[in-house]
Amino acid sequence: MDYREIGLIRVGAVAPVVNLANPDANARHILSLYESLVARGCSAVVTPELSLTGYSCEDLFFSDELLVSSDQSLVWLAEQTGDAALLVGAPIRRTNGKMYNCAIVCANGKVIGAVPKSAIPNHYEYYEDRWFDSGTGVRELVSIGQHEFVLDRNQGFLLGDVSFAIEVCEDLWISNPPSSDHCLNGALIVFNLSASNELISKLTYRRSLVNMQSAKCICGYVYASAGAHESTKDTVYGGHLIASENGVTLNESSRFSLTDTEMLVDIDVAKIQFERRRTATYRSSTSKSVWNEVSCSSRQGFDSTMRLYSSRPFVPTAEEELSTRTSEVLEIQSTGLVRRMISAHTDTLVIGLSGGLDSTLAYLVCLDALSKLGRPISKLLPVTMPGLGTSDHTLQSVLSLASTTGTKLSQLDITEAVNRHLDQICHDGAADLTMENAQARERTKILFDLANMHKGLVVGTGDLSELALGWCTFNGDHMSSYNVNASVPKTLVSHVVRWYSENRAPRKLAEVLNRILDTPISPELVPSESGTVEQQTESILGPFEVHDFFLYHLLRTGATARKLFVIARIAFENRYDDKELKKFLVTFWERFTTNQFKRTVLPAGPKVGTVSLSPRGDWRMPDEVDAEQILEAIREF
Repeated sequence: MDYREIGLIRVGAVAPVVNLANPDANARHILSLYESLVARGCSAVVTPELSLTGYSCEDLFFSDELLVSSDQSLVWLAEQTGDAALLVGAPIRRTNGKMYNCAIVCANGKVIGAVPKSAIPNHYEYYEDRWFDSGTGVRELVSIGQHEFVLDRNQGFLLGDVSFAIEVCEDLWISNPPSSDHCLNGALIVFNLSASNELISKLTYRRSLVNMQSAKCICGYVYASAGAHESTKDTVYGGHLIASENGVTLNESSRFSLTDTEMLVDIDVAKIQFERRRTATYRSSTSKSVWNEVSCSSRQGFDSTMRLYSSRPFVPTAEEELSTRTSEVLEIQSTGLVRRMISAHTDTLVIGLSGGLDSTLAYLVCLDALSKLGRPISKLLPVTMPGLGTSDHTLQSVLSLASTTGTKLSQLDITEAVNRHLDQICHDGAADLTMENAQARERTKILFDLANMHKGLVVGTGDLSELALGWCTFNGDHMSSYNVNASVPKTLVSHVVRWYSENRAPRKLAEVLNRILDTPISPELVPSESGTVEQQTESILGPFEVHDFFLYHLLRTGATARKLFVIARIAFENRYDDKELKKFLVTFWERFTTNQFKRTVLPAGPKVGTVSLSPRGDWRMPDEVDAEQILEAIREF
């Protein structure tokens, strides 16, 4: 497939070996690198600052010999370009004596335009204003050879339907970078041609600048700095290439190579546009600059992507980050619960325990909340309510969980009450949805009545993944006084419980938590002859890891159904085939759209991550969405 179809564009950055003060040699070398990167699907290739002459030419920039050679090499290089943009750095001089350090865009055999550097450093090892003038406010028509183009900081360039803009080195490091205005005027990608020398810790600072600017501007940012062959006298350059998207580093090169350094990256412009549309503060910002846009070249196609898609986007892969995040999740959950207890003027918490992961996590949160308030553990009232499908395995897990943490567990069998109720409504005794929901509602009734008796709160246990799929009984386990798990996805729940087991639990509690972690996910609502966990949720719905993947990319990146399928193939390669992924996507889309009515009346719960389905905060959708057209399209993928 052509990955333009799902909103990707491939761009390249290169720090070439430079021949100082030899534009002809540099132009020929840059052309070979450009052709190689374009052959690999790049729509644009960016080189470092003053790449045509070399950045370190110093007073040679006063020399006509160098400047004439630079102009001639620029014309020759531009005329060799094809239907992909090439960004090179070169000086442009004017008859009034001014000279500008420029990024020059070439494509389709022409010079398309030039962007002058605005911030001219003259401090520490830099003294550029000895040779160059600031391009702030400059807008001039320039002719070099047969090429006529505009010299202007405030202009963008179109790669098909994707607009990009340019900064030159120091422009990024000032308090008000030009890219802020560029992006407000529609640029989706910013290229920076730079010559940033290497110092201890400067790498980290430079990376932070690029990431922060891409986050603030909601854009792709591609930075290309001069390589080791620019080094002269007291300054050393490393050829640092870095690409960021919405604050996240996509790719980064090593430094200090004595050969050419290259970097390719696929930027998701559809994701960028989605994020801009949904960020009201971004849309309300306006640019004060006059913006001009120039058609440059096409958006090239490519049939494979270098983007990596984690199969578990809610779960960090780095162990240290995972530990930090899980600890923070528990802090947010318990703090939210504490605040609700204070406002409700209660010290008592009532929770239903099933022996599964979700109720276990909620139980641990309750323990933390009571600890924060300095309240005794006796204020936590856990209840287990065995029913028609409860297994011995999960019941034993509940008993062990309560005993190892020192709470007094109430065991209330609901079988008789449920059967009596089913008889009253003339139910035929079949193991159907009515029988399952009757059990869930009976348990919820008991929890709320106990909370009334003890003037407490019912703590909800259902997670984000179940809310997305509607895998809860309306006015049953769907309801609580406060649901601490409401924005924790299933794939993260297990990691939080495991982290608690490994880092905070005493040995006996850790053994219980590990037992629960090894238990198949099940609502246990269907009678079992063997006493084991037979009704397994993932056998019915499909894997939660896949549904969480769909949920994340639908809500966080605005992915279409087609894009969800394509990127799932990458994330779950060799684990699920196309037929299975289509089946799971149909299930996800159908259940997500038809169960909004449950999410519309959700109880409150703490938002712990960037994805939430709260109708009061993050997700508003009609209950009556017609998804049939999309479902049919998925079936035909």
